[in-house]
Amino acid sequence: MLCVLLCMIYMLHVTGLWWAMGRHLVLDPGRICRKTRRLRGKQALICKKEPEVVTAIGEGSKLGIHECQHQFRFRRWNCTTTKRSLKKVLMTDTRETGFVNAITAAGIIYSITQACSYGQLLDCSCERNAPPAAVSPPPQENAEGRWEWGGCSDNINFGYRKSKEFMDDRFRRRSDLKTLLLTHNYEAGRLAVKKYMKLVYKCHGMSGSCAVKSTWRKLPLFREVGNHLKEKFDGAAKVMPGNDGQGFIPEGATIKPPEKEDIVYTEESPSYCEPDKKTGSLGTQGRHCNYTSIGVDGCELLCCGRGYEAVRRTHRVNCNCRFQYCCEVQCETCDRRHTYSRCL
Repeated sequence: MLCVLLCMIYMLHVTGLWWAMGRHLVLDPGRICRKTRRLRGKQALICKKEPEVVTAIGEGSKLGIHECQHQFRFRRWNCTTTKRSLKKVLMTDTRETGFVNAITAAGIIYSITQACSYGQLLDCSCERNAPPAAVSPPPQENAEGRWEWGGCSDNINFGYRKSKEFMDDRFRRRSDLKTLLLTHNYEAGRLAVKKYMKLVYKCHGMSGSCAVKSTWRKLPLFREVGNHLKEKFDGAAKVMPGNDGQGFIPEGATIKPPEKEDIVYTEESPSYCEPDKKTGSLGTQGRHCNYTSIGVDGCELLCCGRGYEAVRRTHRVNCNCRFQYCCEVQCETCDRRHTYSRCL
C-alpha cells in the first residue's frame, strides 16, 4: 500500500514538471532550457547541444501566441498573455486550451523550418527530394515539357522531426487522457503546417525563355495556418476516455471520430463574461465592441447582455498644412474626435 502511495506521489510530481514545461513554452519560452537538470532524453540534448534550435523554438512559441491573439481578437476570450489568466486556461482541457497547444506547435515547426531555410541551423539543409504524391502531387506536364523538382525546398521534415522530439519526447510512454489530448493537439498544429506546404514554379533561361522549369516547396503564410486552425477550433470535437484506457472516443454518438488534424477537448468552456480567478477569465468589461455587428465582435455578444456605452475621445492633430516658399511647411492644429463602443 505504501509503495502504491509513493508511486502515485512520484507520478503527480513528474506530471507537474511535464505540464510546467508545456506552460513555459507558451508563458515564458525564453526559460524553457534554464533548468536543464529537470530535462531528460532528447529535450536535454537539444537544450545542451543545439542552442540555435532552442532559439527557433522560443521564437515559434511567440509566433503562435501572436497568431492566437489575432484569431481571437474579437472574442470574449482574446488569448491574453496575462499569466494569471493564460496559466489557468492552460491547466484545463477546453477547446481554447486545445487551440493554444495546436497553434504553439504550429509556430514551433514553422520557426524551425524557417530558421533552416535562412541558414541559421548547422545540421539542416534544403529538402531536395520530391514529396510523396499523396501529400503534394507533382506538377503536370505541359506542351513545352516537364517541370522538374529542384530549387531549395523548405525542409519541413527537419522542422517536423525536431519540434516533435522536443515537444513530445516526455510523453511517449504515457497514455493518460490529458497527455493524449496534448499530443493530439500538438500533432494537429504541426500537420496544419506540413500538409499545406505550397508549390513554387519557376522558369529559367536566357531572354525570358523557359528552357529549364523547376518547382519546390515553401512554407505557407502563417496567417493561413492560423485561419485553418481557427476553423478546426470552431469544429473541435469533445471526447472522453476510451474503454481500453489507451485512447479517447467522441463523447456523443452524433460526433464524428476526430481525425489527426482536428482539435479535441474534454471540458466545456466558461462564458468568459465575468472575471473568475478559477478559470482565468478576465471578463469583458471595458472591451471595445462593434455596435453595428451581429457577430462575435458585436456589443450584444461581447458584452454578454450587460450593455455598452459610447466613448468619445478627442486628440489634437496637424491639419490644413501649406508649403511656404521657401522652404517651410506651416500647419494648423485641429481637434479630431473619435467615438467607439465599450462594454459595461
